[in-house]
Amino acid sequence: MKALMSHTAGGPETLKLEDVADPAPRADEVLVRIKACGVNYPDVLTIQDLYQTKPPRPFAPGTEISGIVEQLGEGVTAFKVGDRVFGSIGHGGMAEKVAAPADRLSPIPDGMSFEDASAFSSMYNTSYMALKDRAEIKPGERLLVLGAAGGVGIAAVELGKAFGAYVIAAASSQEKVDAAKKAGADEGVVYPRGPFDRNGQKTLAELFKSVAGPKGFDVVYDPVGGDYAEAALRSMAWGGRFLVVGFPAGIPKIPLNLPLLKTCQIVGVYSGGFKKEHPQKSRDNVKEIIALYQQGAIKPLVSKTYPLAKGGDAIASLQAREALGKVVVTIG
Repeated sequence: MKALMSHTAGGPETLKLEDVADPAPRADEVLVRIKACGVNYPDVLTIQDLYQTKPPRPFAPGTEISGIVEQLGEGVTAFKVGDRVFGSIGHGGMAEKVAAPADRLSPIPDGMSFEDASAFSSMYNTSYMALKDRAEIKPGERLLVLGAAGGVGIAAVELGKAFGAYVIAAASSQEKVDAAKKAGADEGVVYPRGPFDRNGQKTLAELFKSVAGPKGFDVVYDPVGGDYAEAALRSMAWGGRFLVVGFPAGIPKIPLNLPLLKTCQIVGVYSGGFKKEHPQKSRDNVKEIIALYQQGAIKPLVSKTYPLAKGGDAIASLQAREALGKVVVTIG
């Protein structure tokens, strides 16, 4: 089979399309013929050995997949050969086939395309868990979403509206803000690109405060990090929840007097860890997210697709922060 392999730590240009042996499913695994692979920012980090989990090399990047079950490992009863499935598998998605744990997969609902299914797991699972389980967001609360036109950002906008929040989308261009507003955001704000000096951070904080309302934001969803984090934290409401989702702009240094003065919470969001600690709750969340999709409340924004041979270009588009919504690699 063909697979896009990482042999050495480096950027997307280090990935090589190669012929490799077909994987064989072990006990409790299924062999999936991959039809599409969603690309996520952790793919950018994983191939550089900068992510918190480091697969043994050589490996194929690609966290979330959709495809068709080709073979069952011993003990698998939840699926049969020919089933359409999707899920988040850690790595191995940029290949024609993968042997994946059966408990990491779910059936693709009728009417959902392989492209939509491959764009579903990571961004919606992360954002749903963040808003429902970590922030416990309530109807009428004011939600600021940073990086609101990226994969998890768009998902947070859609889900925030589904939970009844008033959503303000923040992004680095008017085009991106418009995409977030099309996805349901009530308001939008364009922020400048960092990094910022202290005066720049103060200006950014004032920009966020200008759309925060009289009390401030009840919830901030931050998949960006860097200098944006402190500025957003300064616009929090008393008792608010600041969701730490990711750091493509760098790991922020937060003055801890800010959460003290606002009596707000800084809450970590790690979808992979949540699945391990709360497997049943994670499965329930997937069912609830699929129900929202079937109701028409959410739909992945797949802005561009790439063939497997160009998977490195797909990762590069995320690294350059060029992508709107989700980028998908199509296979087979």
